[in-house]
Amino acid sequence: MNYIMSLGGKRIRPVMVLMACDMFGGELNDAIKPALGLEFFHNYSLMHDDIMDRAPLRRNKPTVHIVYGINAGILSGDGLIFKSYKFFEDLEDQVFKKCLKVFTKSTILVCEGQQYDINFETQQNVTFDDYIKMIDAKTAALISSALEIGALISKTSMKNSEAISNFGKHLGIAFQMMDDYLDVFGDQAQLGKKHAGDIYENKKTLLYFLAKEHASENEVKELEHWYQKKTDNIDKVYEVEKIFKKNKVDEKALRLIKEHTDIAQSFLQKTEIPEDKKIPFIELAKYLLKRES
Repeated sequence: MNYIMSLGGKRIRPVMVLMACDMFGGELNDAIKPALGLEFFHNYSLMHDDIMDRAPLRRNKPTVHIVYGINAGILSGDGLIFKSYKFFEDLEDQVFKKCLKVFTKSTILVCEGQQYDINFETQQNVTFDDYIKMIDAKTAALISSALEIGALISKTSMKNSEAISNFGKHLGIAFQMMDDYLDVFGDQAQLGKKHAGDIYENKKTLLYFLAKEHASENEVKELEHWYQKKTDNIDKVYEVEKIFKKNKVDEKALRLIKEHTDIAQSFLQKTEIPEDKKIPFIELAKYLLKRES
């Protein structure tokens, strides 16, 4: 557990808890432990995802199961889940109940989203709507709940809590779409991950769906051919990337990322707070769009 927590990362989700609490005039000290709870849970999901994906690297370091073995990775991930819940214990009773309800719902969605992701590797009839449902659960749910929990701790209005939650939902969708984009088109040295790992694993990401929508009939057949083979053959990556680049899926992906970011901004504007308090959230969205790792 200490090993994965020491690998760093941006700590985006706990920062979001603190930002939302501060945004609505809450007491930051009340939000620190729940913020840590979300980071512990997030690292559990990374640890188990890496086991399922057989990923060798996480943030340019060997993954937990590579260093300590699969059994230790599973048990350590389980431990992180229960530790994450302990961080909510100091909240007032009513706030505790509201926050735990939101947190538990999001943790279940994260697990469902991961299962969808695994299922999609072997399913041939996956639609773009299925993809959105998957990333909404796997990635956006925890980001959305981080902001909502921060708002609930501040004891702001339900309208504000729902608005900032929806801001997080669409920002989370954009965030995962950017992750899909960076898997192929990002700076791999900075990402600390295997280049085109999603292609090797047959993961049906945003790039895959955009290629299927815009490619020729022969290219779609070739794409489907490669996505039926789970292999480390470099020819697979080369051929799939060639289809991606020919159909300019990188440009199309960035447009969709901006679209969901704009939707997120529209929900931010529905919060009943002074405009200057919204600026850090606008900057956060820009930061997530421009990230390189």
